[in-house]
Amino acid sequence: MPDEFSNAQPPIEGSLPPAQIDDIDRPPRRDTRRESAFMGVPIEVTISVGKALPLVSDLVKLRRDSVITLNSKIDDPVELYVGERLIARGELQEMDDGTGRLGVRLTEVADLSKGI
Repeated sequence: MPDEFSNAQPPIEGSLPPAQIDDIDRPPRRDTRRESAFMGVPIEVTISVGKALPLVSDLVKLRRDSVITLNSKIDDPVELYVGERLIARGELQEMDDGTGRLGVRLTEVADLSKGI
């Protein structure tokens, strides 16, 4: 999977018309009402702690209390995805609220200024 943290992006090819002289000094108009309406929409973030490559024969033998070995260690960074897009990396930590839930302390965040 490509590393989404690099800013290098391939040029977009297409048939966009050249900019008009009048448009050069004027920034594109943004519909901030539409953008702010989307900011309240929940979005699912998937946290990847590692991967495993078991054989199919091993998978069909899985039972309760079976253990699948991952390719990562307990202290390795986890990756946060929205769909297939890597948006951040971080460290797992137990929440201090006494619930035993996990959280992720972010250590790297992709540039999301142009959208997800």
